[in-house]
Formats: sequence, structure tokens, C-alpha cells
Amino acid sequence: MILYGIKNCDTVRKARRWLEANDVNYQFHDFRSNGLDPAIINHWLESVSWETLLNKCGTTWRKLEDPRKEHLNQTIAVELMLENPTLIKRPVLSDNSGCKVGFKAADYAAYFAN
Repeated sequence: MILYGIKNCDTVRKARRWLEANDVNYQFHDFRSNGLDPAIINHWLESVSWETLLNKCGTTWRKLEDPRKEHLNQTIAVELMLENPTLIKRPVLSDNSGCKVGFKAADYAAYFAN
């Protein structure tokens, strides 16, 4: 299990604390410093839509001056997320079966109860 995010994100920190407090084995991948490749994002897109994965409420999106923003589709969204990883909603918890985007303690508790 891999938790993707950036180390200074408050929500990622909460997810990491929850995982550690509940003895969940995971690896952390900081996509700002370690990067991402299309295969990772495409794996996530098997479980969630690009609309769910793309954070259009954050500072990175608001500051992004890219004409592709006006004509979004999955291909363009993936390109933008690869070029600007902070456009990805955080954290992304991923394993072989798929992924979960975002963090809510109750959602994690339900997910790991199975």
C-alpha cells in the first residue's frame, strides 16, 4: 500500500497519523519530490474519475495559466497533473485493488474494516 501526496500537506499528515495509529503498513511517496509517471495516474483512473482526482479548488489550479484548462478531458487532465502534481487531490491511497482519494478518518476506518 502506498500513500501518495506531499509531505507538507495537512490532510496528508492526518492520513499518515491515522495509518500509523492504526498499524497500517504503507509506504509514502511524495509526488512533488519523487515525481509521478503516467502508469501511476492511469492505475488510479481505473478506480476514480479524472474529475475526482483533479483538484480545481486549490492554489495551483487558480494560478495555472494554461489554455488547456478551458478544454478539459481525461488526456489533458492527466498531462496537467503530470506537469503539476499538486493539482492532484491529496492524499491518494493506492494498492493493487485501486485507490481512495482524500482523507476522512471514518472513510479510512470503514475501508480497513473489510
